[in-house]
Amino acid sequence: MKQGYIPKEQRKRILLLCDDIRLHSGVATMAREIVQGTAHHYNWVNLGGAINHPDQGKRFDLSEAANQLSGINDADVKVIPISGYGNPDLIRQIIKHEKIDAILLFTDPRYWTWLFQIENEIRKQIPLMYLNIWDDYPAPQYNEAFYESCDLLMGISKQTVNINKIVLGDKAKDKVIGYVPHGINENLFFKIDQNHQQWSDLQKYKKDLFGRDYKHVFFYNARNIRRKCVSDLIAGYKVFCDKIGPEKSKDCVLLLHTQVRDENGTDLEAVVNYICDDHVNVQIADRVVTHQELNFMYNLANATCLISSNEGWGLSLTESMMAGTMIIGNVTGGMQDQMRFVRDGKWMEFDKEFCSNHFGTYKEHGEWVVPVYPSNLSLVGSIPTPYIWDDRADFRDIAKAIETIYDMPKEEIERRGLEGAKWVRSEEAMMTAEMMSSNCIKYMDKCFTTFTPRPTMTFTKIEEIKPKKLKHKFVY
Repeated sequence: MKQGYIPKEQRKRILLLCDDIRLHSGVATMAREIVQGTAHHYNWVNLGGAINHPDQGKRFDLSEAANQLSGINDADVKVIPISGYGNPDLIRQIIKHEKIDAILLFTDPRYWTWLFQIENEIRKQIPLMYLNIWDDYPAPQYNEAFYESCDLLMGISKQTVNINKIVLGDKAKDKVIGYVPHGINENLFFKIDQNHQQWSDLQKYKKDLFGRDYKHVFFYNARNIRRKCVSDLIAGYKVFCDKIGPEKSKDCVLLLHTQVRDENGTDLEAVVNYICDDHVNVQIADRVVTHQELNFMYNLANATCLISSNEGWGLSLTESMMAGTMIIGNVTGGMQDQMRFVRDGKWMEFDKEFCSNHFGTYKEHGEWVVPVYPSNLSLVGSIPTPYIWDDRADFRDIAKAIETIYDMPKEEIERRGLEGAKWVRSEEAMMTAEMMSSNCIKYMDKCFTTFTPRPTMTFTKIEEIKPKKLKHKFVY
């Protein structure tokens, strides 16, 4: 019997508010792993959001598929597709008819403003749980009401956990707050060496993909959106190729698995055509691929690159590490967790005195990463999110990071990649799908145990609202 198994009729039923778990977004991928990894312990109803969802009005029972993936025979998993993320009346109906015991939401809090506005009503009956993330400092005091509306805050990065505590202040003691890093399915992403049964398939895939045998492959796997800074990566790669010269550049390629054009990003084909000479090989794979193909891409690469100026986590880095491939990443947000920076002899923790390593305060890190420290921090924002650091990497520093791995012997690249694969599976890192699911169960069960329904009535003294001031160091 699977550890922590509870018979179907005795399980708590969780309403999961996020992307449709059948989709391929980062949110959907992680939510799907959590559902699969906890189906023996909870029953699930996913109100699955999408833009103009083609299945709206339908209902899908995924219990049999969950049985096969979870190794049980009584899973209870349903998906209710919806365009957008829902509304108060629909949530009320689902809570009543599905006999919901808790709500778990996952993604940017601004999608759930309407839900937080009725939290007093909801939390009189059931707890509100939030698998949350925030990309950067200053600690977003404008999220205070969102965090305060939750009984459980599971931060997917160490930075997020620290932000939750800083923003809530004394109110944090009344919440369950825990660290639940993203976890990757080891059955989907893994190292393929010469002794692996898929080795010959990998070699054929490489030939079919490139049409020739490149010796050095640098890989990008993420959306073509502005904060991912794909054009900066291309610019850095060009500088690298110019540095090593046209003859050596013939053996190198930058593989981009992303959209060629995106309204939220740019026209990458135009960027490549304009700044890249004939000796600068950039190939764009603009199509949906299977997990096997994606694992092949990671295995083909010397390193996976992610240079985002804001990044809550960076799933492609974790997948790359799971496949035994080195990473190049901008030192910002949750990507820092995967780099395993060391502070005072231990894996780095954050507090009010030291909020992030994006200033490059500490330089010791895991062997599997070549970090790029931001050259500029710009304080940007919008009306709903007035301030957030935008950590921009210099494209010339990106070029140096690529060159660092290019200069390494093949054996050293493989050794470092395998060190990353070992660490990401460790009890310290907790970055496998199984560990992520176990962490969710730990904190969700704790929330159920400690949950006290909100009283029917509360009294609030009306006072002058004073401006919120910075609660942590500005430069650390």
